[in-house]
Amino acid sequence: MPEFGSTDIARRRFFQFLAAAGVMTPAAAALSQPAGTFRTLPALGVAGDGLQIADFEAVAKANLPPAHWGYMATGTDDDLTLKANIEAYHHFGMKPRRLVDVSKPDLSTTVFGERWETPLFICPVGGQRAFHKEGEMATAGAAKSRRHTMILSNVSTYSLEDVSKTLGKAAWQQLYMPLKWEETERMVKRIEAAGCPVLVWTVDLLAGRNTPTAARFARMDTRDCVSCHDGGPGVPIYRPMFDGMEGKYNPAFANWSTFDKLRKLTKMKIVLKGLDGPEDAQLAVQHGADGIIVSNHGGRSMETMRGTIDCLPEVIAAVKGRIPVFIDGGVRRGADIYKALALGATGVGIGRPYIWGLSGFGQPGVERVLDILDAELRMTMQQMGTPTVREINGTRVFHV
Repeated sequence: MPEFGSTDIARRRFFQFLAAAGVMTPAAAALSQPAGTFRTLPALGVAGDGLQIADFEAVAKANLPPAHWGYMATGTDDDLTLKANIEAYHHFGMKPRRLVDVSKPDLSTTVFGERWETPLFICPVGGQRAFHKEGEMATAGAAKSRRHTMILSNVSTYSLEDVSKTLGKAAWQQLYMPLKWEETERMVKRIEAAGCPVLVWTVDLLAGRNTPTAARFARMDTRDCVSCHDGGPGVPIYRPMFDGMEGKYNPAFANWSTFDKLRKLTKMKIVLKGLDGPEDAQLAVQHGADGIIVSNHGGRSMETMRGTIDCLPEVIAAVKGRIPVFIDGGVRRGADIYKALALGATGVGIGRPYIWGLSGFGQPGVERVLDILDAELRMTMQQMGTPTVREINGTRVFHV
């Protein structure tokens, strides 16, 4: 139990008096709590009021109906891998250097020969009109205005062609492979014809998943689901990238031979999303993958109990610099991005954080989330004495 001095006690009693008198403001209520304890912040009026990513999570939970919140916020089984993704970043400390000229910080990096203004990218999240009426269009608008790379979900509520118009260029496209190869061929050719430079095949859901927490949230939802699910509860909302197809995807029979067929099918770069071990990383290089995203679907594929940041060093060691390695899962601070870069990641993705911003405020909410993370990363780089991304390396972090 922490001890408080007489000044702290007098301060608390004064604020307690104000509360009893009915004149306590939200700000005063926050200040009345002892130093070092969690302070409950007032609700955000506009996106610009957000000071940290966590501020937007509470807004999203308040705004969304239970089923939509549960779909986005929960993981698999007991949600332990979801929690591990976040907690694992707390197990890495940082070793700063001082008296380095950090007056001109530069977040830019190069990916597949293209200059990125920041190593932070937007991960695919499906069905974004469940979170805001403008859905993926609002996210694309934010990505364009803040110059971030966007990976569009294969089960988006707007097509790649339409989203790319808003983005100002073709987005990277996630692939959930259809069960029928002829449908895969048709979909990949459509994506390539739309000018997509990078195809991101997600391979961590080929055997399905168990999501009891999300199911419980759905049972709490008493709305008329026909308003957004034309077929009723449980029927997926419109998925334009699957137009004219059966709509079934993620073949359990897929293997490295399937990847070889995909590799021969397109000239697009192919990134494998969902690898988290050295054996698969080595095979990815051998079979001609152009990149890897170390991911466990935000803790939504299976209960591995391993945070992705813990998996990253093994994958980096296996790849040996031959292809870029990206990471997502659990990023909540700019310092998290720094740690991932120091451990070898080329780029760092977010999913839930920008969806929280979208759920609360649409495009301005996504923009504010991106701004906060970029600002935190910039400050971390300066405080660490590494004003450019290329100067960030493994000597600057340690496992606690």
